Amino acid sequence: MRLQRSIRLEHQGICYSGYREGQSPDAGVYPTAEQVEQDLEILVQRWRHIRLYDTGPHAELVLAAIERMGLDLEVLLGAWLDAEVNNPDGPRDAQVSGERLAKNVATNDAEVARLGELARRFPGIVTSIAVGNEATVDWTAHLVPVQRIIDLVRRARSDTGLPVTFCENHVPWTGKLDELVPELDFISVHTYPVWEYRTIEEALEVNRADVERIRARFPGVPIAISEAGWTTRSNGRGIDQENAGGHLQTRYYDQLTDWGEEQGLRVYVFEAFDEPWKGSSDPDEPEKHWGLFTEDRRTKPVMHDLFPDLRP
Repeated sequence: MRLQRSIRLEHQGICYSGYREGQSPDAGVYPTAEQVEQDLEILVQRWRHIRLYDTGPHAELVLAAIERMGLDLEVLLGAWLDAEVNNPDGPRDAQVSGERLAKNVATNDAEVARLGELARRFPGIVTSIAVGNEATVDWTAHLVPVQRIIDLVRRARSDTGLPVTFCENHVPWTGKLDELVPELDFISVHTYPVWEYRTIEEALEVNRADVERIRARFPGVPIAISEAGWTTRSNGRGIDQENAGGHLQTRYYDQLTDWGEEQGLRVYVFEAFDEPWKGSSDPDEPEKHWGLFTEDRRTKPVMHDLFPDLRP
């Protein structure tokens, strides 16, 4: 029997990045405090756990709003790590100069230091930290050596005293990150069946297999799914057009969250709201359409029943 979808699920989390039309971290144009408050008023009705990706102005606005509004929300706060070495297998346009790479080292040091600053400013809100996101997978545009991540994880733990993780695609966890795992309090896995051309009928078994493979390699180490989701539109880049849609997102969300609750597994669904700044300029670019809500904060089918006042 399905879990009641009207309840606030204990183990479920949501990835939140609040950039709207005309806003983006690349352009340095951020959501306003009023917009962040609007978003949090929506999210707190369904989720207790929120994942943020960096320590920049947007994250600070979110943390301050949670404190100001007195919301019962806990944040997995991330440090975004820029490339410290060029990745020969990564995107061609991501190759940068040695001078730029050296500057990124200093930028990453500052980013991890800011984790500590924000954790101290917002105790009880920032309850865990992630030192990096998709920085070791073979296709990344911001590659960081594993030993360097280990050093930053040690620094972050010493500075904050909070549980520390690293968020990464499922593949590096089965070999490349063996030396990192003993440094972590829990493993954070990204698992996306739809990016692997898998159908909705196969999807949950793919998620199960990804988690169980890592669990078998590191018995006793807690695991969270820090990203899993289903896009609602695609131009065919990386995801077949027929494998995207609101009805598929609804099926996937329901089975994923039911499984997570049954297993006591923390799952941060990707993601809260569509982000028009992402990916190419094609309006059907799949990167733009992972939200459970549209960019104008209206529900997609998956959220219609839970948020009737926000239906389009």
